[in-house]
Amino acid sequence: MTDTIIAITLLWIFVVIYSVAASFDFGAGFWSMIYLNREKTKATQIANRYLSPSWEVVNVFIVLIVVALVTFFPGATYTLASLLLVPGCLVVLLMLIRSTFMVFSHLIHRYDKMLSIVSGVTGILVPALLISVLPVTQGGLSRTINGVESLDWGLFLTSPHVYSFIGLAVSSTLYLSSLLLADYSFVAGEKQAFSVYRRDAVFLGPITLLAALVTVMTMQMEAKWLYERILDYLPWLIASAVCFFISYIALLVPQDRRYFGIHLPRIAVIVATTQYLLASYAYGAARLPYIVYPNVTIESSFTHPDTFHALFICYLVGFAILVPGFIYFWRLFMRDEQYVRQK
Repeated sequence: MTDTIIAITLLWIFVVIYSVAASFDFGAGFWSMIYLNREKTKATQIANRYLSPSWEVVNVFIVLIVVALVTFFPGATYTLASLLLVPGCLVVLLMLIRSTFMVFSHLIHRYDKMLSIVSGVTGILVPALLISVLPVTQGGLSRTINGVESLDWGLFLTSPHVYSFIGLAVSSTLYLSSLLLADYSFVAGEKQAFSVYRRDAVFLGPITLLAALVTVMTMQMEAKWLYERILDYLPWLIASAVCFFISYIALLVPQDRRYFGIHLPRIAVIVATTQYLLASYAYGAARLPYIVYPNVTIESSFTHPDTFHALFICYLVGFAILVPGFIYFWRLFMRDEQYVRQK
């Protein structure tokens, strides 16, 4: 495995982890807003209970993505900055507003309702803006003026492929987060909240699958090079679809059963997450070697090998420190029933 492949694999791992974790986080914010005035179900309380510790951890990965991109592939940063200047600035602004209300809501409880509204709105807008990076970097949506590549807003705003990605991002965010909150409610013993989130997940599952199919169809029209390559990874996509059906069936059967000591809502979350990991691998591998099609590749934008080796060692040391912390976080806030039940 070459240095460039190692670097892009590490970067893509950061992207995938952030995508899944952020889907849980942003979606929880949206559901917190939706069920704000339905206090009997305790759905908003469950969502806020999950949001309280999770948003700080999720933001770690977006920092890792930016740092890894700039240090491993400095040659790509100028083109990406030119293409994504406006969407990137909007994402930073929305996340700044969201984080501000998160902090104030912990200090002053009269901001709780405002937090639910702000986190709900940003929980939809941020994933929609973030996912736009993918169709933009697939080519066909930019123009070059005086040697500077920039986003063609006319093509961007009229592209069915862009809107299919946005639809996939929003539906995936709501589907994954409803699955997780159903599991969280189940562990917390909140039967009404569990029923609400389970119903949402059952409704959103087919919509998410349809959005994925539409994204592939529009890809054939607007990014044919990628569509032809992604067919080479069809077994991975089929495996992803199988995981979807397994997780969806786990939602439909009686929920009091356990398999291998794990309750069904948790199984649904784990298998659905595996579904997205498989699909992400197929998409990421099909894109190689392009970071921005067709001009920026991983080889043309790669840093000096000596610099990469030094940075890679730093990342290994950093992960040796962070991973035990993430494991402890999971056990404390997701598996500790006393915390989940707020005892």
